[in-house]
Amino acid sequence: MQVNGEQVTLIEPMSVADYLQTHGFRAERVAIELNGAIIPRERRAETMLDDECVMEIVQFVQGG
Repeated sequence: MQVNGEQVTLIEPMSVADYLQTHGFRAERVAIELNGAIIPRERRAETMLDDECVMEIVQFVQGG
């Protein structure tokens, strides 16, 4: 699987929500694009990842 341009190996099948939690992302502060489609927050727990997925995780940051 590819995440933000880097190859990642999935040890076991997992949902987008599980991936975010496992890798320390704050779910409320990111947007997810999976295989070219935006995944709404309410669908992250049911959207499963596999080795063929391409996911982009965009973090929102504050600044001024």
